[in-house]
Formats: sequence, structure tokens, C-alpha cells
Amino acid sequence: MNVLALCRAVPALVFAAAAAGAGAQAPADPVLVPRQVSPHGWFFQGEAGMASVANRGFMANAGFVVTADGVVVFDALGTPALGRAMLAAIREVTPQPVRRVVVSHYHADHVYGLQAFKAAGADVWAHRGARQYLASAQAAERLAQRRAELSPWIDERTVLVAPDVLIDGDTSFRMGGLTFRIVYAEGAHTPEDVMLYVEEDRLLYAGDLFFAGRVPFVGNADSRGWLKAMDKLAALGPAVVVPGHGAASSDVGRDLALTRDYLVFLRTTMGAAAADLVPFDAAYAQTDWSRFAGLPAFAQANRTNSFGTYLRIEQELLRGSTP
Repeated sequence: MNVLALCRAVPALVFAAAAAGAGAQAPADPVLVPRQVSPHGWFFQGEAGMASVANRGFMANAGFVVTADGVVVFDALGTPALGRAMLAAIREVTPQPVRRVVVSHYHADHVYGLQAFKAAGADVWAHRGARQYLASAQAAERLAQRRAELSPWIDERTVLVAPDVLIDGDTSFRMGGLTFRIVYAEGAHTPEDVMLYVEEDRLLYAGDLFFAGRVPFVGNADSRGWLKAMDKLAALGPAVVVPGHGAASSDVGRDLALTRDYLVFLRTTMGAAAADLVPFDAAYAQTDWSRFAGLPAFAQANRTNSFGTYLRIEQELLRGSTP
């Protein structure tokens, strides 16, 4: 039975009724409905678009795996309320406690729910590279921005939760009869990207390294490293991939090819322009984008992706490497 196909019809988010009474001090937490994608694996699919008050900051994906000895969660969504909603939804599926949360990377839409899991007693695992972000001014600035833009879902009580366990590279562990492999991407979308593979289910939680049927958000990411990460992903041979945004993929080869082809096209076109000293605006205008222009998120992401790649390859050329 194709569980993925059956579950696409299930809504990802049903907002709870507003708190009763005119004197309510805080909005009710959202109610999340998980989608099952493998015998042991589930995920929550965020809404399309950017984080906003209207969507309660719910615009990324997160997942969980139920074992005979506890639950492993992948990412924690973008607000404490969403973290609490994840916990409530998991409890509807299983009485097993959440023992571990694996963080794909420390971007705001994936981590502000962590404090709900810490309060519930879960350990947080992440790559050692996350420490650099947590110690940076960027982390504090991003939290301040979210407090201003996503109040009341992000407020003064929202904090960044540091990892309890730091991972240096690929690692694996067993829990409740299942084998989990944490795969380090070696620097791609962020310096600390990891993926989580459940061997028995052939299920991969890929974070923001994989996008199904849409243009990825690249920005100034290390697109060369990202292509290497695509090779690591393909070598796992997953049957289902849950991306950081959008629908899960059961046609992994097709969707992987789309992400890879887009990254290669960006590097080829913007790399040639940077090498020939063609100004970015001229390079962008003369590029034939028709192959990707009809894809979701093209209008929102492509120019930013192109400019970020142009700058990235300029930096590579200055260091003496080739696009």
C-alpha cells in the first residue's frame, strides 16, 4: 500500500479554536496533523511561503519516527507553540516518549520549537558547526527579527536551545529495533547540515538539502558542497524523502535530478559570467531560465539564488578554484 499517496489528502494543519473569552492572554496553540510516510515514519508539512503571523510561522517541515523504545524527532519547527503542537500530535500516535531530537540545521524555521522538547526531557543532537551560528550576532539578530515579525508566536520567552550532543560527522545509533544514520552534508545549505536516514524504512529526512518539484532556496549557500551532498543522498537509496519544505517525495530519482540540475545550471551560467567579468544584472537578463521558470518558488527565489551563486563563485575564483 502506498502510504504516501493515501496521506496527501490529510491536511497538515488545523488551527485550534481561538481561546474563549475576551480576556484571553495568549492565542491557542495550533493543532498539527501528521502524515505517515513509512511503517514507522511521519512528518508535518508546513504551508507554502514565508513565515508570517497568518501561518503562525508554520512554513517548514519536521518529522518523527516511532520505535519500540521511544520517538526520534527530526527538526522542531519555527515557534515554541509549534513544538508543543508537535508533541501533542505525537502523543496521539504513540504513548512512547520523545527521547531525541536531531536538528538538520539552525535556521529559525526549524529550531524555535526545541524548547518544548527540552521541557519534555528530550536530548537535542546537532552537528558541531551549529556552535558557530549560536555564538554569532546573526543568531541574536534573527531572533529579534522573528520577535518583531511573528509576535505573539515568537516573543521574549522564546530562546535558542543549544545541542546536548554534538556530532562531528556521519554517525549512527539504534533505538527500539530501528537503525538511524545521521549523515553530515559536509557544508552545503549551511555549514552544519545533517540528514537522518531510517534504514529499515528506507526513509530519509533531508532538511533543506532536497526540494520536491520546486526551486530550492540557495542564496549564498555552498552550491558545490550541496552537489556533493546530493551524491551522498543518492547513495543511500531512499524510497521516500521528506524535504525541509513541501511535499514528501516517493519519486526520489526525479526530484533529486531536478535539484541537482538546477544547482548545476546556476553554477554553469553564473560561473561563466563571473569568470568573464559580466555584471550580474546583465548576466541574469541574458540567461534563458525557461527550463525552471514554471516551477513553484521560481519567482520568489531564483534571482536571489542567482546572485548568491554569482558572489559565491567570485569568491571561489579569487581563491583560485574553478566553478
